[in-house]
Amino acid sequence: MNLIVQKYGGSSLADADGIKRVAQRIVATRKAGHGVVVVVSAMGDTTDELHDLALEVSPLPPGRELDMLLTAGERISMALVAMAIANLGFEARSFTGSQAGVITDSVHGKARIIDVTPGRISSALADGAIPIVAGFQGVSQDSKDITTLGRGGSDTTAVALAAALGAQTCEIYTDVDGVFTADPRIVPAARRIPVISYDEMLEMAASGAKVLHLRCVEYARHYQMAIHVRSSFSSREGTWVAEAPAAQPEENGMDQPIITGVAHDRSEATITVSGIPDKVGVAAKIFRVVARSGINIDMIVQSTSRSTGQADISFTLPRQDGQTAMTVLRGVQEEVGFDSLVFDDRIGKISLIGAGMRSHPGVSADFFGALADSGINIRMISTSEIRISAVVDAADLDSAVVATHRAFGLEDGQAEAVVYGGTGR
Repeated sequence: MNLIVQKYGGSSLADADGIKRVAQRIVATRKAGHGVVVVVSAMGDTTDELHDLALEVSPLPPGRELDMLLTAGERISMALVAMAIANLGFEARSFTGSQAGVITDSVHGKARIIDVTPGRISSALADGAIPIVAGFQGVSQDSKDITTLGRGGSDTTAVALAAALGAQTCEIYTDVDGVFTADPRIVPAARRIPVISYDEMLEMAASGAKVLHLRCVEYARHYQMAIHVRSSFSSREGTWVAEAPAAQPEENGMDQPIITGVAHDRSEATITVSGIPDKVGVAAKIFRVVARSGINIDMIVQSTSRSTGQADISFTLPRQDGQTAMTVLRGVQEEVGFDSLVFDDRIGKISLIGAGMRSHPGVSADFFGALADSGINIRMISTSEIRISAVVDAADLDSAVVATHRAFGLEDGQAEAVVYGGTGR
């Protein structure tokens, strides 16, 4: 009997009708002869609402208690889905992340999975039950406290469980019919991508595409776990995330750049450190103090003035970490000797992703030309082998996505992408 791990997002579980629909799909999979393990997110915008409530109570809630609060959303979902399955005549057992054997480090809010020991899940399967696991959460190996995996962590839970259980595939159910060439909420003519490589999906996820969590794709690539991203609102084929597919010259055209899609990110901010002494080791001091605070830095730009002998360094980071970074940098201002700090959260990042960039010149020129033709100013640039990213003003981000998508001919001229549910919050 093939084992399938299915993950359902908050938009699929937004209300009682959605939960019943999900239960019917789970039971249908079981009736088709497959073993099923289910991972669920919190209903709708529950996690955001709980986080907002915490901030009303405390402007700086303790990480341990915030994790205890936020994991309540998934526990509600798992119990309700189990009830709905029982109503259809099948036994279901709900498990929290810790009960399912998801072991993490002790970093609250963005814990990493260290190990998965799914003994109770395997026992439930052996008894003929359908395990329903609360996503997004685990238990610290050291402190034994409840931890959360960060935004989109239920995807990671699903892939980690699938790998630990030796599942045939991991199905990620969401409110769109797969991975698209751009966010359908911004570009209704975006085209569904039938197959995408792990590397391209990693770049898409890292660049802001919300359909899959970055760590989820990292786990999938490491364990060679095929992911099928599809909608719980339809029966259409979705997008398969797997090893790099062979290029199809008749579809892509050998003389054209092979571009997978356009991603965008509104969650970042920039910090500019001005008046830095142009000396060896100064930049290292700046980034070491930021790293010690557990903050990930994305793009970096440095400029040096020959006349003053000083430099400015600008970098992007998650907006939520901005205040922490500003505080720790002010703490070393005298030691480093820089003049000032500037924080700007009115930015957006747009990224063009495609494995074909490796062998096709001119992609950067076309990308920057599309932005220039739309009157959009570029503030920072970063590249990898299969990605080009640019930071623009937040007000220009949607226009940048539309212009880039059109410039590379990514539209689907026959159909309009459907967003079945969810607020995109």
